[in-house]
Amino acid sequence: MLDFEAIKAKAKEYEPDMVAFLRDLIRLKGESCEEGDKAKRIKEEMEKLGFDKAWIDGQGNVLGEMGTGEVQIAFDGHIDTVGIGNIENWEFDPYEGFEDKDLIGGRGGSDQLGGPVSAVYGAKIMKDLGLLNDKYRVLVTGTVQEEDCDGNCWLYMIEQEGIKPEFVVSTEPTDGGIYRGQRGRMEIRVEVQGVSCHGSAPERGENAIYKMAEILKEIEQLNENPADDSVEIKGLVKMLDEKYNPEWKEARFLGRGTVTTSQIFFTSPSRCAVADSCAISLDRRMTAGETWESCIKEIEDLPAAKKYNAKVTMYDYERPSWTGLSYKQEAYFPTWVIPEDHKVTKALEEAYIGLYGDKRIAPPIIKEEEKRAARPLTDKWTFSTNGVAIMGRHGIPVIGFGPGAEDQAHAPNEVTFKQDLVTCAATYAALPTIYTK
Repeated sequence: MLDFEAIKAKAKEYEPDMVAFLRDLIRLKGESCEEGDKAKRIKEEMEKLGFDKAWIDGQGNVLGEMGTGEVQIAFDGHIDTVGIGNIENWEFDPYEGFEDKDLIGGRGGSDQLGGPVSAVYGAKIMKDLGLLNDKYRVLVTGTVQEEDCDGNCWLYMIEQEGIKPEFVVSTEPTDGGIYRGQRGRMEIRVEVQGVSCHGSAPERGENAIYKMAEILKEIEQLNENPADDSVEIKGLVKMLDEKYNPEWKEARFLGRGTVTTSQIFFTSPSRCAVADSCAISLDRRMTAGETWESCIKEIEDLPAAKKYNAKVTMYDYERPSWTGLSYKQEAYFPTWVIPEDHKVTKALEEAYIGLYGDKRIAPPIIKEEEKRAARPLTDKWTFSTNGVAIMGRHGIPVIGFGPGAEDQAHAPNEVTFKQDLVTCAATYAALPTIYTK
C-alpha cells in the first residue's frame, strides 16, 4: 500500500530546496540554443541527489536516471525560455526574480523551469522512501530548443540517442490539472509569382501582391466560414462534425483548428515598380483528424491558389544547439491526444487523487483558486509541447502534469507557485509505483 502521507510530507520537506534550485535556474538565463549553463546546473543537482546516471547528450539535453528497473518512465521539461520583451513592462528584474511566501517570480518560472525541478525531486523522493524497484526506472530530462522548435529535442533523443521510454510525463504548466493532449501546428509558406514593370504603367505587368490578396481573403474564409453548403469554401470548423471527421470526438475535446497569416514578403525592382513575387507565412493550428498533407492540400485547393498556381510548402527548422549540433526537421508538430481511459491517464489520476483528492490544488491566491475551481481535473493545453514529437510523431504515450500556469507563459512579470512545486514532486513520486503495480 502506497503511503501517500509520507510522500506528501517528504515533498513539503524539500520545498526550500526546490525553490532555491528553481531560482538558480532563473538566474542563469538561457533562451533557445543558449541553455548550456542550465543543463550543467541540473546535472550538478542530479549528481548531488544521488541519481544513478546523469549526462548531457550531443544536442545539449541533460538527462538523469534513478533506479535500474525494467520499465523506463520519463519526466520531461524544457529548459530554454523566451526573451523578456520590453523590460519596461516588468515590475521586477526578470532574471534575479523574487520570492514571497507563495510565489517565485522570474522568466521561465512557469514556462517551464519548475517542471524539471519538481521532476528531479520527485525522483529523489522515490529513492528516499524506497519506492524504486525492479519494475521501473525513472528518466528526468531537461530538454533544449523547445521554444524555438517544440519536440526537436525529442526527435533527436529518440532517433539518434535511442531514448524510448514506455511513457512520458510532460511537466509543462497545467494549472494544477492533468492534461491529456493538445492541438498540433505547422508553419506553411505560400508563394505566387508576378511580372514586374514600371509603376507608371502597371497594366504591362502582373502584380504578385494583388494575386496574393485574393488568396489571403480565401484563407480568411477558410478560418471564418461555416461548414454548410451556403459557402464555397467550407470553414475549418467542419472538423468538429462527424460528417467530415471520424475523429470528431477528440477534435471537440481539443478544439477546432485555425489558420492565420503571420508574415508577408515581396520582391520588386523598386518602389516605382510592380511586385514580381509575393509570399506569406501561415500559422496553422490543427485538431484531431488533420494531417500535414490535408493542411497543405486545403490551401492548394483554394480557387485563387489554383488560379495563380500558388506554391504551398512547409518550412524547415535547422538551427545549431548550444553544443553546435543541428537536427533538421520540417516545421510540422502533430496533434496528439491520449485516451481518457488509457492506462497512463488512469494511473496519473489515481496518483493525484490518492494524494490530493479529485479537485485541482491551488496556491492560496484568490485568482488562482477561482480559476482552478472552475476547471475539470483532467483537461488539455491550449499551447504546444514536446508531446508533438514524443506521441505525435513517435507514438510514445504522453500525459501532462506540471507546476505553474499557462497564462504566465511568455508574459511579463511571470510567476510560478511554491505549492505547485510540492504538489507535482509528490505526484511524480507516486506515479511509477501505481503504474507498475
